[in-house]
Amino acid sequence: MKTYKILWLLLAALFLPVVSLAAETGSALKADVIRKEPYSDAKKTGDIARGEKLQILGKKGAWLNVKTTKAGGWVRLLSVKRGAASSGSQVKGVLDVASGRAGTGKVVATTGVRGLNEEELKNAKYSEVEVKKLESFTITSGQAQQFAKSGGLKAVKFNYLSEPQ
Repeated sequence: MKTYKILWLLLAALFLPVVSLAAETGSALKADVIRKEPYSDAKKTGDIARGEKLQILGKKGAWLNVKTTKAGGWVRLLSVKRGAASSGSQVKGVLDVASGRAGTGKVVATTGVRGLNEEELKNAKYSEVEVKKLESFTITSGQAQQFAKSGGLKAVKFNYLSEPQ
């Protein structure tokens, strides 16, 4: 009997993240544009208003795939607060314990953007034209100093702050 309890706990631990991702909700931290693809120049499919409730369907880089009552598409990650404003649930409690957040009273917020995904790296091709274009943006130390001077910038030297004891 003890073996079955352990098996059920393991199965629950494996499937709990899948269940929580499938039904993840959130709200808009600020007004923003919903786009057809996760790019700032992609076609607009709608808008979100601050405080608007939405369903989070997926994530790609710094973008979330969301669905509202009016539109669906991609919105910037920093425009959305994950989670529903509820009094609490057993699922949330379990996730808090698993993440180490339970009882800490501290908010943990991170944003990770990794750049190219595995498929994009596999399909990448060398482009001498693009490398030369990138190299064309380099400047010398003298050019940088001249630019700073033309903008009225001046070097300021200061001592580092001491470490608190």
